[in-house]
Amino acid sequence: MATGVLRLRIVSATVLAVPVLLCVVAGSPYFDILVAVGAMVMVWEWFRLCSESFPMTEAAAGGISVLVALVLTSLGEPRTALVTLAGGAVVLALLSRGQWWLSAGPLYIGLPAVALVWLRADPALGLETVIWLLAMVWASDVGAYAAGRAIGGPKLAATWSPNKTWAGLIGATASAGAVGAVTAGLLAMASVWPLALASAALGAAAQGGDLFESFAKRRFGVKDTSTLIPGHGGLLDRVDGLVAAVVLTALIGAIGNGSMLAWI
Repeated sequence: MATGVLRLRIVSATVLAVPVLLCVVAGSPYFDILVAVGAMVMVWEWFRLCSESFPMTEAAAGGISVLVALVLTSLGEPRTALVTLAGGAVVLALLSRGQWWLSAGPLYIGLPAVALVWLRADPALGLETVIWLLAMVWASDVGAYAAGRAIGGPKLAATWSPNKTWAGLIGATASAGAVGAVTAGLLAMASVWPLALASAALGAAAQGGDLFESFAKRRFGVKDTSTLIPGHGGLLDRVDGLVAAVVLTALIGAIGNGSMLAWI
């Protein structure tokens, strides 16, 4: 990557990070509103990606289902929110006459958005959970880039993403694990290893999310989902790893009856 492009990416990421972190710290309703705005942008990008002619009716249906699900989550009804997202996917399947990529929009975008709001709403460790999650995904991306550039070697999935390597995946996993270890130390956990290992696994999952979007973009012959963020492309391009990691984190938390940081 050229130095100028890399510098632009760093500046863009820094500018975006400031309001995001402020909203994370502030909590509801500011964080919920931020997630809702981001989700609407992602809905727009998803439908641009999946269809040559932007389908207004389908996009509106998808956006409404995601927005309603987020409002329900903010009101303490995450289960009803999940039903709403599933219903939105069914409605889109009918409206689009079985265009499954379009129909997946409410789930692909809505599930991580609902998961973020639900995780932050935890009165005990919501703030810590979301900050750890964001730091872990960011470290995964940086570790993958650094190791991939420095070591290179065999490609991870050349057909989907020619720049990704196995060395990059190892770097992503190790970096995410390091964030987990530091987080465990800051929270005075009995052992750093459980959270370090869980973070490493989630860091690998984040790279899987990145690969999935690369596959989707190649499927539709698109380089970026939009040009909204200088140096990065679209918002979906920027948060593709977070999409996977946050859903898994919320699922593990739901199974464990609370934030991972409370019981892992």
